[in-house]
Amino acid sequence: MGKGDRRTLRGKLFRGTYGRSRSHDTNRPQRNPAPKPAAESAKARS
Repeated sequence: MGKGDRRTLRGKLFRGTYGRSRSHDTNRPQRNPAPKPAAESAKARS
């Protein structure tokens, strides 16, 4: 594990590549969660 290891942060820095060990955006907003079913919102209004 070191500069030649493709799976470690140090290896990614050495090679100049990206991947799971060196992702770009850590503060990326999450995908929108699945919308609630219409039946629940209709019951709340009644």
